[in-house]
Amino acid sequence: MSSVRPWRDIERRKSRQIMVGDVPVGGDAPITVQTMTNTPTEDAVATIDQIRRCEDAGADIIRVSVPTVEASAAFAKITRAARVPIVADIHFHYKRALEAADAGAACLRINPGNIGSDQRVAEVVRAAKANGCAIRIGVNAGSLEKDLLEKYGEPCPEALIESALDHIKLLQDHDFHDYKVAVKASDVFLAVAAYHGLADAVDCPLHLGITEAGGLIGGTVKSSIGIGSLLWAGIGDTIRVSLSAEPEQEVKVGYEILKSLGLRTRGVRVVSCPSCSRQGFDVIRTVETLEKRLEHIKTPMSLSVLGCVVNGPGEARETDIGITGGGQGKHMVYLSGVTDHHVQSDDMLDHIVKLVEEKAARIEAGEATAFDPHAAEAEAAE
Repeated sequence: MSSVRPWRDIERRKSRQIMVGDVPVGGDAPITVQTMTNTPTEDAVATIDQIRRCEDAGADIIRVSVPTVEASAAFAKITRAARVPIVADIHFHYKRALEAADAGAACLRINPGNIGSDQRVAEVVRAAKANGCAIRIGVNAGSLEKDLLEKYGEPCPEALIESALDHIKLLQDHDFHDYKVAVKASDVFLAVAAYHGLADAVDCPLHLGITEAGGLIGGTVKSSIGIGSLLWAGIGDTIRVSLSAEPEQEVKVGYEILKSLGLRTRGVRVVSCPSCSRQGFDVIRTVETLEKRLEHIKTPMSLSVLGCVVNGPGEARETDIGITGGGQGKHMVYLSGVTDHHVQSDDMLDHIVKLVEEKAARIEAGEATAFDPHAAEAEAAE
């Protein structure tokens, strides 16, 4: 059956599925959103508090560093308190991996080649198997092996891919296959090329990210270009947006990337204009306020906020709830794409929040569905 709008279709790369705790990654599972805590892991209370904020923002999986014996002790408390699977971030000390596996890690983030002898790799694999842990191989352009840098002269797609394949072989030699792989770089071109090459070479799930992407604005732009282009090409099973910002912000940006491509839906998708002198109300401040006041809504639905009647009616016809600016402080409200009533400027914010909350409640109760302006066309095509 052909799609009604084939130019919107994304054909995902076929990967085998693994489990990270109770969350499936790869195959036909939804693309998951990850982040990483930045509190000292030894401070279990602070780390759990941050995990709660990330969970509330929608994180599917959260990574926690385990660099010390004290961190391992706190890690057990953290995994028990978390509502989502916790990945233990391990770099050089294999004993931390063993401790984390025993302490409830759903996944170990390691590079097998960095933790020492084949015997140590075997011990980590045994611990992972015994505890039902997945493993995430994390190749990074900033920490490539010396021999690969000497071979290729600089970080390049071929070097990242070869590093990944070398690490994969170490796990496969021990009959371990519950792994996913990342080949990250801060250079968007390098990362994207490496992921394309790796996607052709392996069938395991791929963890996407543009590492050291930058601050909230710059990092969001780089991540959206890099991660977004890969997802658009069908590559990627789980993502982490790396920002010099609080981890909750990483989660929000990750979801916005997925929402923009129609790959995940969560919360209110806002369509809004950039504002201009035609606006009938302060669009910028209105959108800022509405996004803040509607953060608690998890139900997928859409809201359009347009300052004037040039594009306003057209956009409002595509959303659950819409507001279009009018004259004399009187604005048009649209419900499920149809003009319904007017609202005055002073009442507008409270009114829109109330409408969104009420529709979200009806959707959750099974009394309504999110508005799909193309539902009739889709049915006709079936």
